[in-house]
Amino acid sequence: MKFEVAENETIAECLERMRKEGFTPVKRMEKPIFHETEAGIEVLRQQIVFVGKKIE
Repeated sequence: MKFEVAENETIAECLERMRKEGFTPVKRMEKPIFHETEAGIEVLRQQIVFVGKKIE
């Protein structure tokens, strides 16, 4: 199952949310979110997604 770190959420809060739902992180993925401005394309923020494995 995938868990995305929300804009108003810290990484620690996302990991805690995963644990409460019964998952442990097994993979972390990051990708930039771009934003077009008059000066060109800039990085707006970094999107972080954790892949979780069910805790048995």
